[in-house]
Amino acid sequence: MKYISKFFWLFVGVLFIFSGLIKINDPVGTAIKLEEYFEVFSEDISPLFLSLKPAALFLSVFLSAAEIVLGVALLIRWKLKEVLWLLLAMIVFFTFLTFYSAYFNKVTDCGCFGDAIKLTPWESFTKDVVLLVMIVVLLFTRRYLQPLTSATVGATVTALVAILSVGIGWYAYEHLPYIDFRAYKIGNNIPTLMKPSAPLKYKYIMVKNGEEQEFEEYPTDQSYTFKEMVAINPEDGPKITDFNVWNDQGDFTQEVLSGNKLIIVVHNTTKANRDNFDKINQLVKAAGQQGIAPVVLTSASSQEFEEFRHEVNLAAPYFFGDGTVLKTMIRSNPGLMLLQNGTVKGMWHHNDTPGMEEVKGLL
Repeated sequence: MKYISKFFWLFVGVLFIFSGLIKINDPVGTAIKLEEYFEVFSEDISPLFLSLKPAALFLSVFLSAAEIVLGVALLIRWKLKEVLWLLLAMIVFFTFLTFYSAYFNKVTDCGCFGDAIKLTPWESFTKDVVLLVMIVVLLFTRRYLQPLTSATVGATVTALVAILSVGIGWYAYEHLPYIDFRAYKIGNNIPTLMKPSAPLKYKYIMVKNGEEQEFEEYPTDQSYTFKEMVAINPEDGPKITDFNVWNDQGDFTQEVLSGNKLIIVVHNTTKANRDNFDKINQLVKAAGQQGIAPVVLTSASSQEFEEFRHEVNLAAPYFFGDGTVLKTMIRSNPGLMLLQNGTVKGMWHHNDTPGMEEVKGLL
C-alpha cells in the first residue's frame, strides 16, 4: 500500500499542476468556458448562476492558480491533511461539472486541459472519478507520506507559487497566451484548416426490433429505422468549421482570406478596451498606405459598431462574424491579426499593438 500511496501522490500532484498551468496559460479561454457553464446552470438549475458571469475571469485565474498551488503543496507534502481535503473538495466540484456535461450533453468540452487536450464529456468524467478515488486513498494512507520540508519552507514555497501563478495568469490576460493551442495560431493557414485532412468516413446507427446495430454502408433492408450517422474518423475533419465573414452585401469570407490583411477583431463594443486605439489607428493608416488592407471583424450590431467606430475614430471597413469564433481567434478585445492569403503571420493584444516596420517584417 505504501508504494500505491506514493504513486497516487505523485500522479495527483503532477496532474493538478499540469491542469492548472494549461488553464492559466489562457485565462480568457478558461473564463469563456466558465461562462458557458454558468449559462447552462442558469437555465437548468437557477438563474442566480448568471450573477457569476462578471466574476468569470477572476474565478478563472483563482481556480487555475489553486490547482497549481495545491499540486505543489501536495508534492512537498506541506499541511498534507488540509491540502488533501481541499483537493477532494475541488475534484468533487469538477466531477459534478463533468458528470452534468456528460449526462445531459450540455457542455461538450469541459475545458479541463484548455485547448491543449480535448476530452469528451465522459472521458472527462472518468478522469475525475479516477482522481477522486486516488485522493480518497491518499487521505487514508497519508501516514506513508512524511513532509519533505520544514513547515516554514513549505509555507514559503507555497506562497511563492501562489504569487507566481496569479502573476502568470494576469500577464497572459494583459497580453496573449504564452503557448497557443488554437487553430488560429501563428503559422496556420485558415483556408487549409477549413477543409478535411482526409475524406470523412461514417457509420450508420440503425434500429430494428428495439436493438441498435452499426453499418458501414446504409442497409437496404427497409425494416431498419435510421437513428444517427456518426463519423468514424472525426479527427480528419476540418479543424475550423465556423469561420464566416459577412455584411449586408453578402459573404466576404474568401475576400478576407485573400492577399495581405490587417484584421482588427472587436468581439463586442460594450467590453472593448478603448485605451490603445491611437496606436491601432496609426497602424491602420500606415497599413493601408503599404498595401495591407485593414479589415475590422465584429459581432456587434451595425448600429452599435457605427457608434463605436466614431467614438474611437476607427477608419476601416468592417464585417460581421460569430462572437464565439472571434473570441477563439484572439483572446483580446480589441486584438490584431496579420493574414497573408489566409495564413496567420502575426497576432497581437491591443496592449502590444505593433509598429508598421514590425508588421512589414512578417510578410
